[in-house]
Amino acid sequence: MASDEISHPLFAALYDRMGAMERLLKPHREYLAADLEGRVLELGAGTGNTFPYVAPPADDFEYHAIEPDPHMRTRAQTQANETGLAVDLRGARAESLPYPDDAFDVVLSGMVFCTVDDPAAATDEVARVLKPGGEFRFLEHVHADGWRATGQAVLNPLWERVAAGCQLDRQTVERFVAHDAFRVDEVERLELGVFPATPFVRGRLYRRRGGGFSRE
Repeated sequence: MASDEISHPLFAALYDRMGAMERLLKPHREYLAADLEGRVLELGAGTGNTFPYVAPPADDFEYHAIEPDPHMRTRAQTQANETGLAVDLRGARAESLPYPDDAFDVVLSGMVFCTVDDPAAATDEVARVLKPGGEFRFLEHVHADGWRATGQAVLNPLWERVAAGCQLDRQTVERFVAHDAFRVDEVERLELGVFPATPFVRGRLYRRRGGGFSRE
C-alpha cells in the first residue's frame, strides 16, 4: 500500500545538480521524446528534465505529466515555464492515474518504476490509459546479474533511504513484456550508469488492439 505522501525536498534539490549523469542520459531522453504526437503522458516527471527535448508538432498535441513529490513538481513546473512547453502537470501517482481509459497515444516512463510502491498496479494503469495501438516508451534501471545482483541486494536498504525510495533490483522489463496488454517493439539493454544503479534498459511496447483493458 502506498504511503499517504511522497516528499523528498533534499533529493529534489540535489537531483538537478547531477550534471554528469544528465549528460550521459541526454541521448536516452531524446529517445523518449522523439517524434511525439497526439496526447502524451509522462509518468514521474521529476524536475522536468525530459521537457527540453519535447518538440511539439504544429497541431493537436497535448503533453500531460504526473509527479507526486511536491518539491520535484515545483521544479518541473519551473522547467516547463522556462522551456515554453505547455504541460498539464498533476500531483498524481502512477498506481492510480487520474485519467479515463484509452486517453493517451503515448506514455513515457523515465526512471520511474524503480520508485513506485506498486509496480504491478502502475503497469496496469499504463495499459488502461493507453489507446489500443498506443505506445509505451521507457528508460529504466533494473536488476543486474552475477556479483552485481548480490551487491544490489546488500545495498538496497541503504540506497532506498538515501535515493527517495529507489529500488536497485526491480525486474521491471520482465514485468512489462509479460503483461498481456502489450506487444514488444524493441528492448535494448544499455551499459549505462554506475554500480549499483546499473544496467539500464530502454524500449517501446504497444498496447494490443482488440479485447480492451480496464483495471477495476
